[in-house]
Amino acid sequence: MEFFFDYYFDFGLMGDQFSRVLDGFWITVKLSVFAGILSLLWGLVLAVVRQLPGRPLAPVRWLAIGYIDMFRGIPLLLVLFLVSGFMSSAVGDGTLPRAIGNPTWLGEGNYFWYGVIALTITYGAYMAEVYRAGIEAVPAGQMEAARSLGMSHGQAMRQVVVPQAVNKVIPPLLNDFIALMKDTSLVGVLGATEAVKAGTDIQTEFFNGSGLVLGALMFLVVTIPLARLVDVLIARQQRRTSRAGRSRPAQPSPGGAAGAAGAGGPGGPV
Repeated sequence: MEFFFDYYFDFGLMGDQFSRVLDGFWITVKLSVFAGILSLLWGLVLAVVRQLPGRPLAPVRWLAIGYIDMFRGIPLLLVLFLVSGFMSSAVGDGTLPRAIGNPTWLGEGNYFWYGVIALTITYGAYMAEVYRAGIEAVPAGQMEAARSLGMSHGQAMRQVVVPQAVNKVIPPLLNDFIALMKDTSLVGVLGATEAVKAGTDIQTEFFNGSGLVLGALMFLVVTIPLARLVDVLIARQQRRTSRAGRSRPAQPSPGGAAGAAGAGGPGGPV
């Protein structure tokens, strides 16, 4: 038991290596923010494309469905290797300009942006399904009412349906963001010294896992409050739904009680 605590909870080593793991966690945060924002936008585009009406647009819908199914079924680690391998090779072949195939935007290395692209490609597919659930949860009468006012399908989606859908799916989107943040650890295989990679480097150097535990604690500092926020948002939605159900008055049948009696109630025709 003493070895267990010395190996995982060496607070002296944690203090000495704190800044090293914190620097790695800062890369984790930046990866999460960039990839999270882009995934939200890309997922919304995919969800809207999947809802396009009409037979002429069916091939576009099929492409969106195929994309979503494919990248929900491929491991993120494999996508990371595919993206980094293709982009670096395309630069050498002259297919892509160096500024795109070997990006160093905002002072970050190419491994950082390869990770952002792979995370966006993968989590955009997951978030598209969340958005789709929200869009389909909006009553069809909302679209019909908007179209009756002279809006096009695109205007109705943009101004009426999508805002309501997004409001319904904020909690599951936050859940996906938590999962995305944890999966940023996979970018370490491309050379990014994020929190997990920093912890494994410390483990290799000192034969001690306290650096990994320190990285895990940093993740928990962010993910646990986000998880509790999801719980609060879900509870708020449930209260709002229950209040709306209680406040909706019962609709009387035509003709009131007399009409009900005359339609086959007591004293009515048999």
